[in-house]
Amino acid sequence: MPYRLTVIGTGYLGITHAACMAELGFDVLGLDIDPDKIRRLNNGELPIHEPGLEPLLRRGLESGRLRFTTSYEEVAAFGDVHFVCVGTPQKRGEYAADVSYMDAAIESLAPYLDRECLVVGKSTVPVGTAGRLADRLAMLAPAGTQAELAWNPEFLREGFAVQDTLSPDRLVLGVRSERAEKVLREVYRPLGEVPFVVTDFATAELVKTAANSFLATKISFINAMAEICEAAHADVQQLSLALSYDDRIGGRYLNPGLGFGGGCLPKDIRAFMARAGELGVDQALTFLREVDAINMRRRARMVDLARELAGGSFRGCTVGVLGAAFKPDSDDIRDSPALDVAVTIGHQGGQVTVYDPIALDNARKAHPELNYGESAIEAARGAHVVLVLTEWREFVDLDPEELGAVVAARRIVDGRNALNSEIWRSAGWHYRALGRP
Repeated sequence: MPYRLTVIGTGYLGITHAACMAELGFDVLGLDIDPDKIRRLNNGELPIHEPGLEPLLRRGLESGRLRFTTSYEEVAAFGDVHFVCVGTPQKRGEYAADVSYMDAAIESLAPYLDRECLVVGKSTVPVGTAGRLADRLAMLAPAGTQAELAWNPEFLREGFAVQDTLSPDRLVLGVRSERAEKVLREVYRPLGEVPFVVTDFATAELVKTAANSFLATKISFINAMAEICEAAHADVQQLSLALSYDDRIGGRYLNPGLGFGGGCLPKDIRAFMARAGELGVDQALTFLREVDAINMRRRARMVDLARELAGGSFRGCTVGVLGAAFKPDSDDIRDSPALDVAVTIGHQGGQVTVYDPIALDNARKAHPELNYGESAIEAARGAHVVLVLTEWREFVDLDPEELGAVVAARRIVDGRNALNSEIWRSAGWHYRALGRP
């Protein structure tokens, strides 16, 4: 391969990018400031759950093409192309994004860059960040402007991150020179025929935030329709199906339910609103405030439905919660609607037991006040109400009779519209779902 690559930051994005680039044949050196994390990664241990990633990690390590370090000096000496994949969380008490980790990565790497190289930002950042970082990089690097910045936003879906990295639907390159474009095209050449969009920094930054805002809007739109359907005694599932046949709309991300969570959509749309305000165009994104509000109302409505089935109060009520991760095929509990609902019911007096196939350890650490079961049956044992809050296949395939044998009352709220309502009702369950009669 023509270049040696480094990946700075080993979260979902960084680990996946490093392992996939090694799988494509590159020599890759990953960096994190957490020595224990680096030790685990060098031993082939994943700190996250992502389908298909562990075999790639192990193959990369065994081939010698992939390893991890805590040394910025080693990374600078090793790499020709440095991918920066650090987190940009929401600032505490604000909507704005915290880009301090990105700043720290550039400040730590730049002083060691003494030869021509390309530093590539992949993190989701407020528009204008790349230009500022490019100036800072040129000022701090001994190589000066030969240490060039580019912006290459990621579009990974948790649970499909390996697939999205190795078979992307497009690659966006924010560059300021033909050299930077040439380098990135050569890096991604092993992926085969992929559409490239070559643009400026600001547009490349906006592509990711605009995409996330559109997806969030589509999800909240159908959940707003669910609110209307409940009031009008209509069925949002049938409404969604009918809309999906219109090729101007399509059915993807038109699934009514508990709404979105995780480490991307909620904080990204809030950061986008904050940045629009800083640019003096806050009115352009006022609709995102309602998108956010609709999304949060779904959680409150789920609690209301559960309370209705419990007889009007959670006092003395046992509630089985199926799901802790914000989505299936992930152990990510950041801003998880499922855990938010479970905690709220606990605060209102309910005795809550949670089960999730993968995310239990993370949930226990974050919310030790809740009870946890090692199976769906255990979580539902003695429950007066069962809630399905993450659409794991394991929950979709549950046997209503088997689950019914252990509960105190056959009452279930389907927070993801994932279950077959006719099957559950025919088994004697009182079935409710968001936006459905």
